[in-house]
Amino acid sequence: MMMKPDLLVTHIGQLATLSGSSRSPKRGAEMMDIGLIHDAAVAIKDGKIAAVGKTSEVMSEVKTTPRLPEIQFPGRFAMPGFVDSHTHLIFAGSREADFAMKLAGKTYMEILKAGGGILSTLRATRAASLKELTSIAFSHADEMLNAGTTFIEVKSGYGLNTKDEIKMLDAARGLGTMLPMGVATTFLGAHAVPPEYEGRTDDYVDLVIDEMIPAVAEGTNAEFCDVFCERGAFDVEQSRRILTAAKEAGMKLKVHADEIVQLGGAGLAAELGAVSADHLLRSSVDDLEAMRKAGTIATLLPGTAFSLNTEYANARGMIDMGLPVALATDFNPNCANASMFFTIALACYRMKMHPREAIAATTINAAHALNKADEIGSIEIGKRANLVVMDCPNPEYLSYRFGTNLVHTVIARGEILHSKLGP
Repeated sequence: MMMKPDLLVTHIGQLATLSGSSRSPKRGAEMMDIGLIHDAAVAIKDGKIAAVGKTSEVMSEVKTTPRLPEIQFPGRFAMPGFVDSHTHLIFAGSREADFAMKLAGKTYMEILKAGGGILSTLRATRAASLKELTSIAFSHADEMLNAGTTFIEVKSGYGLNTKDEIKMLDAARGLGTMLPMGVATTFLGAHAVPPEYEGRTDDYVDLVIDEMIPAVAEGTNAEFCDVFCERGAFDVEQSRRILTAAKEAGMKLKVHADEIVQLGGAGLAAELGAVSADHLLRSSVDDLEAMRKAGTIATLLPGTAFSLNTEYANARGMIDMGLPVALATDFNPNCANASMFFTIALACYRMKMHPREAIAATTINAAHALNKADEIGSIEIGKRANLVVMDCPNPEYLSYRFGTNLVHTVIARGEILHSKLGP
């Protein structure tokens, strides 16, 4: 029986499906295989992919009468919508003063001690209402959507008390009802030690474990729990306590690991079975190998290295050792990067990734970093119809034209949301 789709996209010059990796992420040489189809078509029904393949094949499977809306994209490159698996999208205020201090040679930890960094954003975020936070986040998320990002992870971490952490998570969840993009929420109460607990980090850890985690878990406010495991924030043992409590409360785990010093956060992520460890600028080979064996995704954030003017994570070495790599923006007040295009360019120019590897890292592997690879990250039958058509002819062009939003058309949940097609 022939199927009548709601939307039919045909004669796509090149389509990267990223198919075949929904059960496990792409590793090593697999990251170069993006499932490319020439003269491709996608049929969409009820917000999901109903058929995909060469245009001639798909057209033989669908019913086109009465006349079916059909959009053609000859000469253009299309792929799954970007999955941004690490953002700090909910916050108030901005940090131009921090930027000036960075230009003057101050380190992030020096800026933090001067009252900037996370603590500056904490003050503004605590003072903001839920409505204000949601409005600010909506603006940033809409910018991301128009640049091809159709699914985002959003962390808390600028409230650092139970009330304001819940407020941030409520704002994050609200985005998913206001925009046709998917949202995964992460509790990051252990992002920094708030001023009222200065010199009493263990007491703050107790608060996170005894009060915050139960409150978050009771309200099903977060799918994940993350910890900033770093010198000056939370050490390995404190991080282990928090993550273990969160795991027992039903949350999946993530770790901000080895961003500034080699503290062992990557090894802790592997030990506890975290879904991902993120940053990894300073991680040891032994800890990365432990992650590989544990199946923990390495989420790399080149925009952060760019904003900190520091060395980049060793993406090439991680890929060559078989560690699955994802890429994300790390959008936050200290790294105001909302662009996956810029992220991909940095990954290619500074981390020696191939454009096709970067595409895999921002789609199917990023979906695995959110435990969502059965729903998003590739263009396969039954998955959410998140598709981006680019104003470019092939995958290599994405990093060649760095600093440019190459989006022609965004389709999310089967609906055309942004397009240069015209009226």
